[in-house]
Amino acid sequence: MGAHSRKCDWCGRGTPIVRDLEPVNESYQYWCAECARALIIKGDPIQVYRELEGEPIYSRLLDEHCALKRFYSFASV
Repeated sequence: MGAHSRKCDWCGRGTPIVRDLEPVNESYQYWCAECARALIIKGDPIQVYRELEGEPIYSRLLDEHCALKRFYSFASV
């Protein structure tokens, strides 16, 4: 399935902006901006991730909502 046709694994509606590379549950790897923001605010941000849209959308969400961003890593490969 192409990235442009994939939907958020949590809500099933949004276009994913980030992929969790070490998910606790394999069924929830792709997250839209709204669901990813909710994870950050809840205190359970994605720790090892890959941005999907070519823009650092998730990184910006971490900057805005997470004080512990130094513990999370962007996968460049």
